[in-house]
Amino acid sequence: MSLKRKIAFSLSIAFSLIFGIMMFVIYVSFNDFRRDEFKERFQKRLVFTVNFIEKANDFEREAPLFFDENSDNVLLNENIIILNAEKELVYSTLKDKKVTWDNVLLEKLDKEKTIYDEKSQPEIYAALRTIKGENYYILTSAQDVTGESKLAFLGYTLMFSYIISVLLIWFFSYYLVSKFLEPLEILKSEISDISVHKLTTPVVVKNSEDEIGVLAKSFNLMTGRLNDVFQSQKDFNSSAAHEMRTPLTRMAFQLENLIQLENHSDKTKTTLQQMLQDVYQLSDLTKSLLLLSKFDKEGIASVYEEVRIDEVVFDAFETVHRNFPEFKMDFQIDEESIEDSILTVKGVKSLLEITFINLFKNAALYSDNQEVDISIKETDFRIIVKVFSIGSTIPIEERDKLFEAFMRGSNSENKAGSGLGLRIVKRILEYHKADITYSSLSDSENLFTVVFNK
Repeated sequence: MSLKRKIAFSLSIAFSLIFGIMMFVIYVSFNDFRRDEFKERFQKRLVFTVNFIEKANDFEREAPLFFDENSDNVLLNENIIILNAEKELVYSTLKDKKVTWDNVLLEKLDKEKTIYDEKSQPEIYAALRTIKGENYYILTSAQDVTGESKLAFLGYTLMFSYIISVLLIWFFSYYLVSKFLEPLEILKSEISDISVHKLTTPVVVKNSEDEIGVLAKSFNLMTGRLNDVFQSQKDFNSSAAHEMRTPLTRMAFQLENLIQLENHSDKTKTTLQQMLQDVYQLSDLTKSLLLLSKFDKEGIASVYEEVRIDEVVFDAFETVHRNFPEFKMDFQIDEESIEDSILTVKGVKSLLEITFINLFKNAALYSDNQEVDISIKETDFRIIVKVFSIGSTIPIEERDKLFEAFMRGSNSENKAGSGLGLRIVKRILEYHKADITYSSLSDSENLFTVVFNK
């Protein structure tokens, strides 16, 4: 998840929780207000009833007329039951119904004097009062329909408001965070465009005072220093490789002249031949390093051209054959290749030649018969080149490090080599977005598979 989304998500969650808690507090507070208000109306109704009982001369006879005349003040679905000290019914507003009451409630009234039960349906407010020296149990029940409807309306309103608010919060959080982090996105885009050839291109700083501006300045400073280091390293590699080629060429020429003299013993000629081979190997390695120092993964694409793989293979074989006259190659195109095979890829021919030169040299050095079999297969999307040879194989435990620099397997004892050949092959193929793998079909069969994506 990107930083922008993390910040927007965190802010949205936080504000949604806070807003939800506030909505819940409002709902609970209104419910408490409704309950207290309804309880107060119960209390007023009780005081009204007690005053009537105190003033009435004949309570049982005057009660029906009194409650009918004051029906405007009656609570919704109100029922009043009045019992005497012996808990016998004195008066009830219930008409044509059997009047019942809860004796447990009456016993509780004896202790608490006043009881309010908001959880019952309808709600009950009961009190024990002493009037004119006699105890009366006054039980009042009613429904707060108005308050409950207001509470329900408030609940629906809060829920709807919460949903709309949460959607707006999530939208504006993402929008505002996107606007705030827009300079960071621009900075990321400019950094992504920087390559080895563009290290000197500074990142644009719009506001040098904020954190992003300070980060951009620091990045420009860092790229400037890196450019100096890379340029020094590149100049050194190029100069060193170039300077080494001249004496190596001179040494090779002098060794060839010495070998052609007839007055050398066989041992001396063998030694000179070995020295000449080492010089050629060092010269090839220097040439490889010189070519690699000129390119990088991004810059190399600018010099790509259409390259025929079969031509690269034959040119590489000719180069190796000059140093290994007995080296042979069996070349074939796989029968499963598509009919209109053209065997071309995008790349740099000189670098691709180095790839197969190194693979062929390995075959010439490590194969038992100095022979390599080449098979090329082209599909709609790939060109697959298989390099097969017979000889001692690389142990399984050493294959993971096969393409590392200066890695030489246990099968390379008493064999000339620098340990850089396969590393250079791997690097060149990475530049061409190709891949190479090694496998062993048996104890004496070596197979390198190179896959080019078309």
